[in-house]
Parts: sequence; structure tokens; C-alpha cells
Amino acid sequence: MRLRDDLPERLELAQNAVADLALLKEALAIESVTGNETPFARHLETQLSGLGLETGRGEFLDGRENVWGTRHGDGPNLMILGHTDTVHVRGWEDHWQDDPRRDPFGGIERDGHVWGRGSSDLKGGICAAIAGMRLLQRAGITPVGGLTLAFIGDEESGEPGSGVSAGAKDLVHRVAAGEIERPDFALYVEPTNLDVYAAQIGFFIADVTVTGKTAYFGTPELGADALKAAHALLSRIWKHEAELNAGPCHELVGASSILATSVESGGFIAVPGECRLSLIRKLRPGEDLDAAVAAFEAALDASNMPEGVSAAVEYPAGRDHAKGGSPVETAPDIAPIRLLQDCIQLSRPGAGRIGGAPYWSELPFLTDGIGCPAVYCAPGDIAVAHTYEERIETEEYLAAVRAFALFIARYCGIEPTSGNST
Repeated sequence: MRLRDDLPERLELAQNAVADLALLKEALAIESVTGNETPFARHLETQLSGLGLETGRGEFLDGRENVWGTRHGDGPNLMILGHTDTVHVRGWEDHWQDDPRRDPFGGIERDGHVWGRGSSDLKGGICAAIAGMRLLQRAGITPVGGLTLAFIGDEESGEPGSGVSAGAKDLVHRVAAGEIERPDFALYVEPTNLDVYAAQIGFFIADVTVTGKTAYFGTPELGADALKAAHALLSRIWKHEAELNAGPCHELVGASSILATSVESGGFIAVPGECRLSLIRKLRPGEDLDAAVAAFEAALDASNMPEGVSAAVEYPAGRDHAKGGSPVETAPDIAPIRLLQDCIQLSRPGAGRIGGAPYWSELPFLTDGIGCPAVYCAPGDIAVAHTYEERIETEEYLAAVRAFALFIARYCGIEPTSGNST
């Protein structure tokens, strides 16, 4: 089956930009900081139902819901998904003061952008997918293959007791159980400026607590200096960092690394009795997370401490792995990725480049959890995510609506009455 060459033009003529922007602003108006995803999920359920999709929702944790909508078909199955939660807005109003952008949920248009928490990360991507499906309907185009739009919570970290990808774990469990159709290809709408990220970094966070013995500054010989011992650990970590930096370099995400992000100790006029270090390790695709942890622990050599000092390591940020998040790479030359690039470039010339995510998100649950090739692709700029400057470019968002509609049509195929020829 060959699709008509005029499909991009038909979609552009059928697009209602006012309605697409209104959809985004409605989404931004609903606060969905991690832990409070359900009101936004219920709003999305209404949107999915309005598209004629078979909807479902379910709790992934008590009182917190995922939502999905499915159109069953006879061709390949596509899943478009993203997380419903955002980071907090503490300090936003103080930052903007009397500026109209002081409301983080206001969806203010200024300088060719829509401003607000979640605009880039990633309500812009969610709304572009919904609006893309709506655009197909407006243009009289009906996909043949299967399509699932799935929106899940608990991706963002930063709120107590949350941010462990509980929503993604629940989603893949439902797919494995047959409650949600297993996709043949998935598009996760993390912001990429409409490039196609076929790889992502992995990570683990290590919290190291060094315990010594405090003593009055005038009699330091009675204590065991935890801060001094921690300095020796940092020296070992920095040596490990140099080894990682000198190692293999991935063409899309660069070299592996390890970074000390915080050091806390002291506070009294005394020998520091405790010192806490926090570290984050970046993994490139192809690295094994267990092996990376083992290499870190060998480099740290926490058992080799001065007399009276001990060190303990904890890994507080388990995601798809108990100690962190796995790196991912999907072959960038597979047919669905090439097709996605083509659809983006027709809708937004200059975009659609292959890249790698300098962040971690939930692709491993798809690629490793259910064996589904997947990429990140959506409007929005990760550089402004989580900041007071979060915004999304209006024209990029509208181009994403057309690109997603075109990709759905071309990946899933369309019914003959929709205007394709053979």
C-alpha cells in the first residue's frame, strides 16, 4: 500500500491551530506535580474518549492513576506514551513577580512560546499526540493498524516517596498480562526539539556516609576526622572519573562519567564526626549497570579507611534496575525510525535528526521490559525543563501535531476511503 503524496498538505490545510493551542493550555492549567497525577489523567481520559478510543485507567499506587486509549487494528501496533507528572513549582511566582508569566499554570503566550510548568516536559508532547489523532479525524483519515496512547505517572523525581517509575512498571505489567496491546514500536514524548533520540544514558546515584568520631577542636587527637577520610574517597572517585573519561565514547551520548554532586560535613567547632557525599554515575549504551556499580565500589574501596572511620554506600534511585536506570540504544536505521524522521522533516524542515538523550527516562521499560523498539521524540527543549523558564515554541508544537498525525497514518496505514492509492 502506498500513501498519497499529498497527505502532508491535506493535514496542514485541515489543522486548527487555535484548537491545538487551546488543548495545550487546558493541560497546563491542571497542576500535576508528581503525586497528584490523577486529575490530569482523568482529563486525558476525556480527551481519549472523545477520539473514539477504547479507554482504560488503573491505579499504579494508591490514589494515583495511569490512563490509556486504544484503537484496535489489523496492521502494526504503535504506542505513543508520556508521563503525566511534572516537577514542583516552588519559587516560580517569586521569580516572575509582577510578570504575567508568574502563574505556572497560566499557559501565557509570549515571544512565540507558550509558558508554564510542563509545557516542554512534557505536556506539549502529550497534547501533540492527541491533537495529531484529532487532526487525522478532521482530515477524514482513518488508520488501519493498532494505536495506543498511554499516559503514566511517577516519572519525575524530587517529591518525597515518589519518582520511582511506578507508572511505567504498571504499564508494562498490563502489556505483559494482555490488558493493553503489545506495541511493535513506541514513541515516548520526552522533549527533543522534534529530533529523534535513539539512545539514552543510564545512571545510578550513590550516597556515601563516612562516619568517624567528633571531638573538641582543641583535642583533635580524641576524634576520627570523617571529612579528611571523605577527601581520600573523593580522590579515588576522581581517579575513577579520569579512567571513565578516557574510555570508549558513544557517538550519540559521549563518554561515561562520575560526578560528585554534594558534600556535607561539619557545622561545629569540632572534628567532623560525619561526612555525606552524593555521586551520580553516567553510563553509555552498552555498559552493564551491575558491572558499573561493581567498578565504582572497587574504586571507592570503602573498606580501606583510617582507624575509627567507616563508610557505607546506599543507592536511593532505583528505576528499571534496583540501583538506577539502564542505558538504552535502538538501532537508528530501522524502518520505523527512518519513517518518523521523514514525517518530521516534511512537517518541520531541519528537525528529525538522530540524537541521544542526555537525560534518563523510561525507555528501558519498553526496550528491555517488553522487547519493543522505542525512541524519544517530541516538541520542547530539555534545557528549560524543571526551570522557571519552561516554555514551548508555538510553531514547533504545531509542527509536532502534523508530524505525529503523518507518522500515525504512515506507520499504521490508512483505509482506502481515506485517500491512499495502491
